Amino acid sequence: MIPIVGTRRGVALRNCLILFSILSWNTVLAVQPDEVLTDSRLEERARELSKELRCLVCRNESIDESNAALARDLRLLVRERLVAGDSDQEVMSFIVERYGEYVLMTPRLTGSNWLLYAAGPVMFLISFFVGVVYMRSRQCALPSQEMALSKDEQIRLNEILEK
Repeated sequence: MIPIVGTRRGVALRNCLILFSILSWNTVLAVQPDEVLTDSRLEERARELSKELRCLVCRNESIDESNAALARDLRLLVRERLVAGDSDQEVMSFIVERYGEYVLMTPRLTGSNWLLYAAGPVMFLISFFVGVVYMRSRQCALPSQEMALSKDEQIRLNEILEK
């Protein structure tokens, strides 16, 4: 086997590894070692729940990915509730009750949230029907064979254009 350390391929591979490690560095450091539970099943459940909860500071990251202090507090709260014996649903209900439904990465389809889910398709349908009505009205406005110029009118038009 030929070593690829000094070749272009080796340099490209090394650069890709460095880039990957830099990009994944933020996610690796999100959950601190002192947060990890000793029970692997509970830790797995905590990770799954953490992926479903939004960081209230970062807003576009889950608490599992965020390094914010509030995200750390939420991760610890999730782990405390799991150690206390709460089910996944009870943990989620507790956190939603405490911080509001905004903390969920995927909002529930209840209450006024159905309006948010329905707004996109409804607006698409409205714009589609407005477009159809507009296109039909444009077809009616186009000149038809009945509106063609008579011979006398055509001769008069040619005379005007020649002047």
